[in-house]
Amino acid sequence: MQPRATGTWERQRRGWSVLGALVVLAAGLATLGNGPLWLAVLKAQAAAGVRGWVVALAWMAALTAVNVAWLALLAVGPLRRPLGVALLILCAASSYFMFAYGIVIDASMAANVFNTDWRETRELLTPGWVVALLVGAVLPGWWWWRLPVRSLPWRQAALGRAVVALAALLLATGLLWLTFQDLAALMRNDRSLRFLINPYNSFYATLHHSMGQRAWADEPPQPIGLDAQPLPPAPDEAQAPLVVLVVGETARAANVALGGYPRDTTPRLRALQAAGQPLVYFDRTQACGTNTQTSVPCLFAPQGGQGWDPARRQENLLDLLQRVGVAVTWLDNQSGCKGVCARVPTRQTDRLEVPGLCDGQACYDEILLRELPAALQALPEAARRVGTLAVLHMMGSHGPAYHKRTPAAFKRFLPECTTAQLQACDGPSIVNAYDNTIVYTDHVLAELIEWLARRQGPSALLYVSDHGESLGEGGLYLHGMPYALAPREQKEVPMLLWLNAPMQQRLGLSAGCLPALASTPATHDHVFHTVAGLFGVRSQVVQRQRDLLAGCRRTG
Repeated sequence: MQPRATGTWERQRRGWSVLGALVVLAAGLATLGNGPLWLAVLKAQAAAGVRGWVVALAWMAALTAVNVAWLALLAVGPLRRPLGVALLILCAASSYFMFAYGIVIDASMAANVFNTDWRETRELLTPGWVVALLVGAVLPGWWWWRLPVRSLPWRQAALGRAVVALAALLLATGLLWLTFQDLAALMRNDRSLRFLINPYNSFYATLHHSMGQRAWADEPPQPIGLDAQPLPPAPDEAQAPLVVLVVGETARAANVALGGYPRDTTPRLRALQAAGQPLVYFDRTQACGTNTQTSVPCLFAPQGGQGWDPARRQENLLDLLQRVGVAVTWLDNQSGCKGVCARVPTRQTDRLEVPGLCDGQACYDEILLRELPAALQALPEAARRVGTLAVLHMMGSHGPAYHKRTPAAFKRFLPECTTAQLQACDGPSIVNAYDNTIVYTDHVLAELIEWLARRQGPSALLYVSDHGESLGEGGLYLHGMPYALAPREQKEVPMLLWLNAPMQQRLGLSAGCLPALASTPATHDHVFHTVAGLFGVRSQVVQRQRDLLAGCRRTG
């Protein structure tokens, strides 16, 4: 046994010092683990010439020093190996997504991560992601785990760690002080850079999201519209209003032909409009968020985007309508309603197995049309005589695998990008795949309108997308940018309203007023109040000035 013990001691004596190993890890995380950050910094500093490079190197050294400081204090004993590997995986994964799709890591992106499902996650696990993880995490992680490190007496080790941490912080402070003017100017001009700093962006985003979720979960929903009176029932169900609210996914206004897009991505809706159907299209409606986790809840909130607080748990439009007696149901063809439908009858359609529509893992949006009649029939008859709201939550244009959202018959624009690794496709093929999803949405909406048009009673359809999408403009893909920094492609969405003649008569709308509404500047803020107005709900929480139809009412 003695030779083996001696050999172990010899390997430890010849091994790395703990602090030396931590400096190497810290430098790797700050440099290679922050590729998107330094590319953005050098691009922003291009006009500064040599000084731009010097300043960037100073910031790189400062970030390395900050990493050294906290690693020296936390990467202790048995934590050293797993902590290092976890940081390498985190930086490699987030750097890949930031580089590949032009996204940033903030609280809203953390919400996307925690509220996605395996199907959506699987589409993002591309070959490029596997390579990035292998090169950026697996190989260096294997080296880090097997790295021989010399052990020191704990007092000496603790003192050394404290001295190194203090010296590293002083170095970082000095470097940032020397370059403060450059740093302040850069952060003022491009606030998104702070969301590129690995791994701190992920730490901040996760903490911010988790604190908000905990506060939301611990608080009972605050009631709204307690002053609203129950609505009178119709003599029979056929005379009661039926409203279908279709919540689209990732459809951007820029690619909708009804709004002037040169490609005919909405042939059926355009034909219905030309045939005299009472269809109003609101071009470039302003969404209240750039991701589903934000935009869907605020879409159903009375405050709208400006006053809605994601940390405050309250009832929404669906609760208000149920309070006044309306029958409400929610059909979902993607990853859930983000808490909005928690207190109403709900059907999840995306896991059905229907030949031609579903494969047990995903469904085309026509499944919503198939399931809608049964969902309506399952609602209480007494409530249906008051009125019915059916919310259909589409898969729509959800990326990055746009090609998976459309059946073969609706692939109007070819060739299309057939991978979720968008950077591997040329721009036109990405746009083709995306435009095909708009064509398919056009088909689903037209089918719904024709179905509602066959109904004798008052009927309405309101469609609005939850947020838009970037298709490579400015190097950005997908969505989820912080709202203040997001481009218009992620914030401007399509919205359309269709009302049959009995619904127009019920609301007392002026003849010829509907077409003029198309020029109304619309936002997500209008949805709550317009839908409440369709049913005639009266409450202090329902604001007439936010009802898109208020100006057309002869009696309102």
